Amino acid sequence: MSDSLYNSQGVVNQIDWQQYIYLVRNEALKLAVRLPITIELDDLLQVGYIGLLDTIKRYDASQGYTFTTFAIPRIKGAMLDELRSRDWLPRQTRKRIKDVTNAINELEQILGVPPNDHQIAAHMQLSLSEYHKVLLDSNYSQLCSFDEVQTKLGDNLDSLIESDIDNNPFSTIINDETRNIIIEQINNLPEKEKMVLVLYYQEELNLKEIGKVLDISESRVSQLHSQAIKRIQSKI
Repeated sequence: MSDSLYNSQGVVNQIDWQQYIYLVRNEALKLAVRLPITIELDDLLQVGYIGLLDTIKRYDASQGYTFTTFAIPRIKGAMLDELRSRDWLPRQTRKRIKDVTNAINELEQILGVPPNDHQIAAHMQLSLSEYHKVLLDSNYSQLCSFDEVQTKLGDNLDSLIESDIDNNPFSTIINDETRNIIIEQINNLPEKEKMVLVLYYQEELNLKEIGKVLDISESRVSQLHSQAIKRIQSKI
């Protein structure tokens, strides 16, 4: 069956929405690997199904996009909206997460180079294990931040996919200057952190698969992911 939901006269065609369930499941699984166990996969799937049905109503084939291209960011957006509505972290933990971004920014100004884990932990007066725990919490709580940015940047970390801009729901949020800063900061990341982002967002590997590629634990992948995002956020 064609992706198009409209015929040549602009009349809505009937479509078997079940053929696109795989899109919902794919996006839910990508998010689930970075969520605490209190967030169930079924919850994401249910929200994603609603997002899919809403997307079918909104899709206009005359805009030149396939249904799949149009649907994926909206299905993910529905899931992210649901996650934003949940606040599962204590206030003190959220403060520490914010403090990481500030610490990275302060240390880079002092040192002139990106600080490592030990330097950031010491600056925050935390043990290394405590700092790594904050990074894991940050990965859970700020799930949306880089997903939104990556949607804007497209699949290539070194260039923008200009053809996707008008169709992107976040295009009014991230202006040209900010996009350029993000691209520059990704390129300036420590090599292992950059590799984590490339493997996760471009190659679409999950955290366990990335750990095998880099020969590190899944939790360490999560920490590196969170630290990379914090480095980028400290510059925006």
